[in-house]
Amino acid sequence: MKKNKKKHPEISDEESLNPELSSEENADEKEARPEEEETPDIELLQAENQKLREDYLRAFAEAENTKKRCAQEIEKNNKYAISSFAKNLLSVADNLHRAIDAVEQGQSKENCAALLEGVKLTEAELMKVFGKFGISRMDILGKVFDPNFHQVIQEVEDAEKPAGTVIAELQTGYMLNDRLLREAMVVVTKGGPSEK
Repeated sequence: MKKNKKKHPEISDEESLNPELSSEENADEKEARPEEEETPDIELLQAENQKLREDYLRAFAEAENTKKRCAQEIEKNNKYAISSFAKNLLSVADNLHRAIDAVEQGQSKENCAALLEGVKLTEAELMKVFGKFGISRMDILGKVFDPNFHQVIQEVEDAEKPAGTVIAELQTGYMLNDRLLREAMVVVTKGGPSEK
């Protein structure tokens, strides 16, 4: 029984007769091809590298900015966290101040000397606690009206002072650090030398 030898379709008769020739040609082709195919495009790689570098720097900058913003928010929250608590304490300060004013204006001041002293000491202690937490009373008498910090309750004519000067304080204004906690209710002048 004879075995049929099948010829490989790609291998020519010459190659089958001379196997050394075909293997050399194949080796030459393989050597030539990889150089052409595997040669990287340096400019393309450099551009890709530059793009990745820019993306990295942009992402890093955004992360740093986010970190700074978060730190500022945390600082702000810590600085003003007691706003609600502080506003509720202001009515206590107002009542103490009114008690002092009532005793000082009363005719029986001598009879209430001990009470007055006690209330003044309590108010002083409260102001000390306020100071510890950055709460301060506004000093506004004689200053020019500022709508950001004052609420005008009444206008009074005064020829001696310029218009808009605060001449009385009906309710004390307070600041929490550098932020307004409560605006002051004031009486201001509506006429004066500047209007003549």
